[in-house]
Amino acid sequence: MVLRKDELEVQLKDEHQLIRDGVLRDDSPLDVSPEFQKLCDACRIGDLKGCQEVIATGVNINARDLFDYTPLILASLCGHYEVVQLLLESGALCERDTFQGERCLYNALNNRIRNLLLQYDYSKSTDPLQPLASHIYSLLTRNTPKTSDISLTAGLEVWNLHKFILSARSPYFQKKLVAAPETSVWRLASTIPREAFQVALRYLYLGDVPSDLGLDSNSVVTEEEVLTGIDKVSKQLEIESLWEGLLSGNDRRLARQRHQDEVTRGRDQIESFYRNNVLKYKICVDSSIAADVKWTRDNGIFADVLLRADTEEVELGSGHETPRTSNTSAPLNGIPIGPSEMLLSPSPSRKSRQSVLFPVHRAMLLRSEYFQTMFTSSFQEAQLTEYLHIVKVDCSPAVLEIVLDFLYTEKADIPIELALDVLFAADMLFIEKLKTKATIVISTIGNGPTTLADRTHTDEVEDSEMEPINIYDVIRAGWFLRVQRLEEFSARYLAYRLEDYIDDADFEELILESAQRIEKREETDTIELLDDIRYYLSERFRLRFEDSGLEEIMDEDGEINAQAAQAIAQASTATDEAISMTETPANEKHESNESHIPNQLLNGEIRTLDGEIAGDEFAADAINYQVLLGKIDKMLDRLNLDA
Repeated sequence: MVLRKDELEVQLKDEHQLIRDGVLRDDSPLDVSPEFQKLCDACRIGDLKGCQEVIATGVNINARDLFDYTPLILASLCGHYEVVQLLLESGALCERDTFQGERCLYNALNNRIRNLLLQYDYSKSTDPLQPLASHIYSLLTRNTPKTSDISLTAGLEVWNLHKFILSARSPYFQKKLVAAPETSVWRLASTIPREAFQVALRYLYLGDVPSDLGLDSNSVVTEEEVLTGIDKVSKQLEIESLWEGLLSGNDRRLARQRHQDEVTRGRDQIESFYRNNVLKYKICVDSSIAADVKWTRDNGIFADVLLRADTEEVELGSGHETPRTSNTSAPLNGIPIGPSEMLLSPSPSRKSRQSVLFPVHRAMLLRSEYFQTMFTSSFQEAQLTEYLHIVKVDCSPAVLEIVLDFLYTEKADIPIELALDVLFAADMLFIEKLKTKATIVISTIGNGPTTLADRTHTDEVEDSEMEPINIYDVIRAGWFLRVQRLEEFSARYLAYRLEDYIDDADFEELILESAQRIEKREETDTIELLDDIRYYLSERFRLRFEDSGLEEIMDEDGEINAQAAQAIAQASTATDEAISMTETPANEKHESNESHIPNQLLNGEIRTLDGEIAGDEFAADAINYQVLLGKIDKMLDRLNLDA
């Protein structure tokens, strides 16, 4: 139920009071930084690429500007559906029981955006780290496959845990386990209640601290004894922040904020461990000897499997040194520190394929269904041996590093150049969320800069070589991987640049391929890609017609009436011909400048896509729309297709 405005004002007053008292954290703090202003400006004009680039810098997307507008409110108010979707997927807040959330719903420009806002619940919009925290917490009770490498015992109670998590989260364990990485059993003081240890372990594994401290009717200890034990455990393990979760009381919002803070702190600690160990000690060797690398199981970073990714073959010069073997014996508790022998390449033309080995933890790889199936099966990789198994992943080292970044930290900085490779790798490894992130990068950064003016009304010529992506590869990836968002993005991308692609032989091949995707195709069947292109082409010029105040050429459904547009185009052409009879031809006056001004002549007239002169931009839009539709029909005739 939507709150009344007077109820919202009372709620806002209460929230501000709690924030001033330091009880609650302000979810939407004031931000006047230039980066946040760029985000707000991009949300106003619907610049998807600009939004994605600013979000990638780490700006707080839930902050507000001087006018109390958040980026989500601006995007929903201005009617940019794709930007609203991007912000929500990036963690923008839209809670109906808060002032800003209700305000966002009130300001939504249309029902499509409003329904999108209502779809995003707490787990999706306000806690982006929830999947990571849930996975790590599930490791406490997961028995298959076996990933634990240390057992903590307190009396008769035994907990099967993971050294790398204990080392990352507790300074006490970090110092002890680095000194003795081979430790497999750790005995705790039996005088401390097991409930106190249970609370501490839930905290270390990013679980929420129970308000009842885990006590039930069968407990033989009192709440005071458990609290005393928690105090001792927190001091011994050097995790004093454990008390923050216990002091939140019954206030659900305060408890949630403190739990989110702790999950963020835990993620940062695990990320620090990951970068200072997994990435720091990755090794690069010649592919011919990569399978011979021996990495002992009792190593200082507690890795239990090696992931291998091969680079492309490179040309080597004379005298290049190639590692013959890797030293994985005593130093640093079995962590390889580099090659022990070198071999000089005798031939300057020799090519060498390199392999990069990442020492990782199976407990984190289980976030991928691919690895989960591998390690729970009877495959060789699931067996425990003296040396770590080497699992080859069919992708480049850069892509594999992005995958590991996501698995360990829930973050993935995906450059547009690697976005398609990451998309295929995520699909291969069954990591749906990473697949979604790669899709978002492709459909935002790949869209290029967005301006309010149509491309046919600007004087700048877009360089096709500067396109961040190959749109043909994107559409085929969308078909192969069945990613609807990529198919829609590709159709929209082509429609808004159709004049650059319509005469391309590769574009004709793409349309033919789209038609052949329908089995037992008949003459009455449509071509899905072409239908989408026509829709977005209509949307492209419909926006221009609406801006010009000439909605009469659109039908009842808001689509462009082709006959009306053609009539306007013909009338404009006739008028232009009459005008041109009394004027000096433009190509005689300004022949030297034509190559620099493709659309607009120096006398203020507009040139259309077929080279004709239109009296104004609206007439040019009508003519351009007909020109593009005509080229589509001619292409279909050449392909002998009926759509």
